[in-house]
Amino acid sequence: MSLTGTPFLYTLIALSVVAVALPLLMWSRLRGPRVLRAAARVVMLLFAQSTAVALVFVMVNNANGLYDTWGDLLGTGTHVRQAADLGADGTGGIALDRLPKVRQKFTQAEGPAMRAAGGVRVTQLKGQVSGINAEVYVWLPPQYAEPAYAHRSFPVVELLPGYPGSAKSWYGTLRVHEQLAPLMREGKVAPFILVTPRTTLLPGVDTGCANVPGTVNADTWLSIDVPKMIKDNFRAQPAPQGWAVAGYSAGAHCATKLAIAHPDRYRAAVSLSGYSDPMSQPDSLTAQNPALRRANNPYLLLRKAAVPPAVALYMSGQPKDGYEAALAMREAAKAPTTVHVVYIPSSAGGHTMGLWRPQVVPAFRWLTTQLDQHWVTGAGRRTTPHGPSSAGSKHAALASGTASREAAARRR
Repeated sequence: MSLTGTPFLYTLIALSVVAVALPLLMWSRLRGPRVLRAAARVVMLLFAQSTAVALVFVMVNNANGLYDTWGDLLGTGTHVRQAADLGADGTGGIALDRLPKVRQKFTQAEGPAMRAAGGVRVTQLKGQVSGINAEVYVWLPPQYAEPAYAHRSFPVVELLPGYPGSAKSWYGTLRVHEQLAPLMREGKVAPFILVTPRTTLLPGVDTGCANVPGTVNADTWLSIDVPKMIKDNFRAQPAPQGWAVAGYSAGAHCATKLAIAHPDRYRAAVSLSGYSDPMSQPDSLTAQNPALRRANNPYLLLRKAAVPPAVALYMSGQPKDGYEAALAMREAAKAPTTVHVVYIPSSAGGHTMGLWRPQVVPAFRWLTTQLDQHWVTGAGRRTTPHGPSSAGSKHAALASGTASREAAARRR
């Protein structure tokens, strides 16, 4: 039974009801020696407590997308078949354009909100270069199946969750597809293909989206194998001009690092409450030794780049949670690198999905302009999306960064 599936949740709800009803009905009706009656009552209490704890955990897990499978929760699942030394560029000297095309079968993904807005599909991908075998979720924009767009290619955004985190959290908790689909139909946001690959590849550790010979080739999985599969199966625009990567928390760190390290693969990146130093994540594989730590710090990568990468970065954060890292990146950036910093006040909430959900739309409007995506609306006119709107709730305005820092201070 799936950890995040509806049957497991309903089973726990039923067991919780039984666990409460059982003591009420049986407490005074127990017969036998006093020791046995006491033992039976203790068992009933433990049963009630354990089912309540399990139910709360599952509800919190489903709401925040922390663990996707039992293997993720128990630290027993690995998705690495091999981890050869692939060199500095992560290709292992392989001529990528000569690799055979990857033809994948997709099925309807299961889970909260996975059938909304046209549905999210999933496939099990065996990475040709990385040696990783894991699932990849794909959502296609409304225009993709329309006859008028049959010969058009579409921009792509890879979406990365935090750690611990499930790839499905972008759809189940952040509702990215449900938020964007209406705006895509109205021509306010470009019709992006959304791609969400698994990032929890080793048991009990955050890979930091890095290549570590002999352990994991997470960078190659995300920046080579997954994009190749998408290009082989969908009408995707070529890299780097039509590709971006976005993430929250640990996924934000990865998004920034991947874009800076591979400007030939990505044109832009979105970082929501991210960080630069891998040490910010205690379970990070890349924080285990100084060399790995330096090699996977996007701030150091940007400062030491012989040629400033032609990438655009959108970095939002709160004080002591991403904002300072964003300012440092902006200070280090040199043309053609650009860094757009969005200040999120502490009053908007903490390091949670509730903070990141309202930031989805402003971030994708920014991505639309940075990737120079001009699309034809139903009325037949070309359109460039408007800037982020400050309409809506106070919390949404604050969390999305559409309120100014001065205005946010006045609201406190």
